[in-house]
Amino acid sequence: MDSKTGDLARVGRSVIIKGDLSGSEDLLVDGTVEGSIELPGNGLTIGPNGQVSANVNAKTVVVHGKIDGNIRSSDRTELRKSAVAAGDIFTQRISIEDGAYFKGRVEIQQAVPGANTPSGSRVEAKPESKANVTPPTVASSGNVPASASEKTAVTDIKKF
Repeated sequence: MDSKTGDLARVGRSVIIKGDLSGSEDLLVDGTVEGSIELPGNGLTIGPNGQVSANVNAKTVVVHGKIDGNIRSSDRTELRKSAVAAGDIFTQRISIEDGAYFKGRVEIQQAVPGANTPSGSRVEAKPESKANVTPPTVASSGNVPASASEKTAVTDIKKF
């Protein structure tokens, strides 16, 4: 549940949703969802009766029921002991309880520095390291002389 607002949406046991689902509050699915689920800043919980056939993108994902699809969570994914999951998981942190079924691959993502900064700011590599890496790649293509590519790389860095 969202600790700031306390908002929680619920898909009950008898509800069947076919299509794309998105929102800006936490979601509990205890019914059936087929399609996709987009909750990039919020959590998704698939309850013990939940059956999801969808690719999921959420901040946190907790699975008690069944999911067939890829999970992309920006914070953490938990597969509880009653979970049945088939698909790839991309997350920063993962917990798989004893007894959970999982078929797929897990890719642990590193936190992106500055990802939570306002107005989409990014943290870029130091100009020195980027300038040293860029010219050989461009120069090796044969399209731009090394001296011109160095100038372009430095100009691009100044834009950030």
